[in-house]
Amino acid sequence: MATTDRQATTLALAHALSVAERGLAVIPLSRTKLPALRSPHHDDPAPQTCHGECGRLGHGVYDASTDPARIRELFAAAPWATGYGIACGLPPHHLIGVDLDTKSGTDSSAALRELALRHLFTIPETVVVLTPSGGRHLWLSGPPDAAVPNSAGRLAPGIDIRGAGGYLVGPGSRTDHGVYAAAPGTAHLAPAACPPALLRLLLPPPRPAHPSTHPSAGDHGQGLVQFVFAAHEGQRNTRLFWAACRAYENGIGPALVAPLLDAALNTGLSEREARATIASAARMTGHRP
Repeated sequence: MATTDRQATTLALAHALSVAERGLAVIPLSRTKLPALRSPHHDDPAPQTCHGECGRLGHGVYDASTDPARIRELFAAAPWATGYGIACGLPPHHLIGVDLDTKSGTDSSAALRELALRHLFTIPETVVVLTPSGGRHLWLSGPPDAAVPNSAGRLAPGIDIRGAGGYLVGPGSRTDHGVYAAAPGTAHLAPAACPPALLRLLLPPPRPAHPSTHPSAGDHGQGLVQFVFAAHEGQRNTRLFWAACRAYENGIGPALVAPLLDAALNTGLSEREARATIASAARMTGHRP
């Protein structure tokens, strides 16, 4: 490994340990901003859901820790790591990351200001991390009894949210595109409490005990909706497409569009993405969206 890479790894570990002292759990990241450790189940013949119960390293955000010994172990297993990720949604801060992107061609900062004016909230003084692309990450603290889902563009174009199960690239991390750095005057701050009005926008609507469906949809329709409700990140589009295809094949597609859309939004998909997936399923099964 080149000297510069060794230096980047040493610096990343030092930054990670410093952040962990503030109660934020961390994992090592590669230059691509992905978890540096490969899943121990990568070559398993049958995929399985494991969040670290097997005792091995390589479970992404589920490896995150504030324990210095554990963090050193993680970095020792990934000597190529040049950055670190900060797990969101964990105590004591229950971190929520507001990612103001610049790559979408939209003014995400202006979009956030417009939301703040419309919904009567103010972003408090908090940690701000500057990204190599010119974007910003705002750190906010959430309540312990609310799991904010991850989303991309759902709040507004160019605004991504990192919540439970997600992570933020920590300041001091070096990536292929440059270095992440805390904005001047914010590094010493604790994550400020998320304004209640903003939190209401970030949380999914309460899940009904029995998702509403058209009377003609019946139990089968409710089962398809529940199938989408249970989707995790990485399988949301696939589950939605499959459920919509089955709905149209069984003649209940039009009746399930609204319930399937609600379920998809609940998992974190944007409305535009969900509607496009349902429309694609309709076309695939020979129906008009």
